[in-house]
Amino acid sequence: MTSAVVVGSGPNGLAAALTLAAEGVEVTVLEAADEVGGGTRSSELTLPGLVHDDCSGFHPLAVDTPFSRRFDLAAHGLTWRWAEVEYSHPLDAGRGAAAYRSVTRTATGLGGDGARWTRVFDGLAVRFDGITSDFLRPMLHVPRHPLKLARFGSLSLLPVATLARMWSTDEARSLFAGVAAHALRPFTSPLSSAIGVALGTAAHRYGWPVAEGGSSAIARAMVAMLEGCGAKVETGVTVESLAQLGGPDFVMLDTAPEAALRIVGDRVPTHIARALRRYRHGPGVFKVDFATDGEVPWLHAESRRAGTVHVGGTLEEIGLAEREVNRGRMPDRPFVLVGQQYVADPSRSVGEARPLYAYAQVPNGWTGDATPLIEAQIERFAPGFRDRILARHVRSVAGMEAHNPNYLGGDVVTGANDPLQLVFRPRVALDPYSLGVPGTYLCSAATPPGAGAHGMCGWNAAQAALRALRR
Repeated sequence: MTSAVVVGSGPNGLAAALTLAAEGVEVTVLEAADEVGGGTRSSELTLPGLVHDDCSGFHPLAVDTPFSRRFDLAAHGLTWRWAEVEYSHPLDAGRGAAAYRSVTRTATGLGGDGARWTRVFDGLAVRFDGITSDFLRPMLHVPRHPLKLARFGSLSLLPVATLARMWSTDEARSLFAGVAAHALRPFTSPLSSAIGVALGTAAHRYGWPVAEGGSSAIARAMVAMLEGCGAKVETGVTVESLAQLGGPDFVMLDTAPEAALRIVGDRVPTHIARALRRYRHGPGVFKVDFATDGEVPWLHAESRRAGTVHVGGTLEEIGLAEREVNRGRMPDRPFVLVGQQYVADPSRSVGEARPLYAYAQVPNGWTGDATPLIEAQIERFAPGFRDRILARHVRSVAGMEAHNPNYLGGDVVTGANDPLQLVFRPRVALDPYSLGVPGTYLCSAATPPGAGAHGMCGWNAAQAALRALRR
């Protein structure tokens, strides 16, 4: 019987394992931590009963993919929940903007810029299913929907600073800046709009859902399906080399490229090893989880109903923060992503106590304490926030890496989104998952299509393995 060992149980490792197990492969998943899930773990970090997501909290690209259509995770306990407002962006003096599932409703709130918002996102949202069928795959392939992809690509190629000229108001410009900042790239960089266009369109097509009960529900559903296929999942097992694995037919590595090279060793062909050693990691994050007495008192009313709140001020302010972080300098006013998962999923709260998720973008490997900066940014747009804090849990940049070794230097997206790596990660190749050693594949977020709890990196890597098996 064909056998496989999957090293790492993040969403991509579990997706690779499930894809192989469903085809009759005997699969064992080995996880170094004491619990499965990688970036989809959830914990009671502050007060008993409050559920916090340890890393990945919102899942706009996980709702409708080849993986999600193949495996019915809902039948194994996964339930998606949506907030009324997908994401918002508060500005000073109670101003701000909000993105809804409806392009029309979003545009209505943007006044004179509404028609321009519609011009960018409406056609993309209508065609997004076809577009994702192409960009959730490696870049070097024949497009299935070239015309749909062309419009998406023409906008994605632009720097954020250029595309933002579409809009004239701070509200519309900042609404796009907040979602574009997920790329952790300078706003003057080519292709820096790509992730903003993708996530902004996804908000209008699929929304930005959360998993009921915490992101760990995603991993639990996948493990339940794996066990139903006869697969084994073992925790507390650290893999240092292929010699530990006993010679399975396939090895799938849900690890950063550096760890993959360490495990596979000198069996990796020189040209592949050289390319993977050049792989670059991007800025890190510094995360603080809060327990608050009631909701955050945002002056911008729509932010109180938002699942995600982008905190950073105007386009120009966020652009400055992105530039500083990418130059290795900590800004005084960092971009802060605030997760209010409890808005969509009240089961995460206990009484009036709410679990609040917040992280600041910081330079890779930064050793400082961003807690005061994060609180100051939230307080700026929600006066009285500090008075509502019941408890805190701080996870520094080093703490993020300790929690998940794939997050080198606090890089939670497992690789810089510079133009080359955004298009060709982890290296330029027809099969970017192959490590050049028969049966050995990289399946982490360092491979296409990149970060997110969509599982598509694992699905794609497993499909490559299955094609090799059929040959």
